[in-house]
Amino acid sequence: MSERDDEEREFDLKWADGAEHKEPSARARMLAARWKDNPPGPVPFRADPEPRRARRRSPGRAPGRSSWVSTALVFGCVAAVIVLLGYINFRGSA
Repeated sequence: MSERDDEEREFDLKWADGAEHKEPSARARMLAARWKDNPPGPVPFRADPEPRRARRRSPGRAPGRSSWVSTALVFGCVAAVIVLLGYINFRGSA
């Protein structure tokens, strides 16, 4: 763009921002027309939180089994695989 275009654009923005009357957006006009016949009811700033429901257990989880048991089972399997791979490597190199 040339410098002249920038000056004209800046002038247009200043002229538009300085207008005394600004036309509302299409949404604002639509809502004003809708609310003219049927105004909305009062709405609180923040709605009351809904009460929390009790957490349901997953269908695949055994009753009474806590999460640390699952974690211990995974670590045990990983340790068994490491020992097995070490044993295979030890037998293969001899």
